[in-house]
Amino acid sequence: MQKILHTPEGVRDIYSAECEQKLALQQKLHTVIKSYGYRDIETPTFEYFDVFSKEIGTIPSRELYKFFDREGETLVLRPDFTPSVARAAAKYFLNENMAIRLTYLGNTFVNNSSYQGRLKETTQIGGELIGDKSADADAEVIALVVQMLLSAGLQEFQISIGHVGFFQALVSEAGFSASLTDELKELITNKNTFGVQKLLSGQNISEQQKTAFSSLTGLFGTEDALARAEELTDCAGALDAICYLRSIWETLKLYGVSKYVSFDLGMLSRYMYYTGIIFRGYTFGTGDAVIKGGRYDGLLGHFGKHAPAVGFVAVVDQLLSALSRQNVEQDIAGSHCMIIYENEKQAEAIAKASQLRQKGIDVELVRVSAERSRTDCRAYAKAQNCTLVVEL
Repeated sequence: MQKILHTPEGVRDIYSAECEQKLALQQKLHTVIKSYGYRDIETPTFEYFDVFSKEIGTIPSRELYKFFDREGETLVLRPDFTPSVARAAAKYFLNENMAIRLTYLGNTFVNNSSYQGRLKETTQIGGELIGDKSADADAEVIALVVQMLLSAGLQEFQISIGHVGFFQALVSEAGFSASLTDELKELITNKNTFGVQKLLSGQNISEQQKTAFSSLTGLFGTEDALARAEELTDCAGALDAICYLRSIWETLKLYGVSKYVSFDLGMLSRYMYYTGIIFRGYTFGTGDAVIKGGRYDGLLGHFGKHAPAVGFVAVVDQLLSALSRQNVEQDIAGSHCMIIYENEKQAEAIAKASQLRQKGIDVELVRVSAERSRTDCRAYAKAQNCTLVVEL
């Protein structure tokens, strides 16, 4: 049988220094999330298909890794944490009226062949704030992700916030069909202004409405973007969305993080369960968002608990890649010691290793032999970035 030494497309091995950097980053992010009062939760790596069905509004079925259990039930590897956490929250906190803050860490799996150069398995750490429908809750989550990125070592990044209610209100007022709405969403997401104008040229809507839709591709900035959005329409639902974003902006000023925030009224999401704000975090060194999130006030209702919620995830792999390209390294906790010893010094080496381990120091024992000289061991210790080398 031929040896298989490589991994399938879309997944990769992470080892040595890179793995240590990733674990250190995850610990930093987790510490920040916990500091905001979030409690840990673990959900299964695979769930029933219905948790991620079309009605839920998450990843399309064709992009799910599906398989069957012994009873013939369809199972899927989780492509998205939010529905899993929503299911668990509805089960274990059904009668809880207070706000619930939950955090998690694990891998997600998306089987999309068009993801050229992108991983199909990614590590995500995130949080969900359940039971609070206020703009203050949204602002808290935004402030939290800003602090996460700062703790990771980033200095230049931007959290871009949109509101699905703005686009939905305009579409509802225009009376567009579902197919036309989907086509319009794709054009706006791709910032294709001319495509939007061409698509709407034959539609029976006012010039003001056409201008509002075509302006969405460039409707981003800080408070000025909100002011421009208000001038584009007199649609009550759209104006309510802008008012809501203004409220978030004022609270973010109190947190002292507004300089890291901007608005993008043309931001739309493939996840259909979002009902309010959506946001993404970007930085140099990666073309993809390192932070993703939004409000989903109807999702828990699918699982029996009617409660508003807002949440986020940090895509650890993307964030680590961006940090590496910006030459930002994580401080690795603790120290790694190597004890190099001759055979007759084995007892002394083991005793020394025990003493150091009790002090919280990682110790690797390496015995000199005919196959590896003391010089070889020293070179290996240097290659492994050992902070302490003891020779016996």
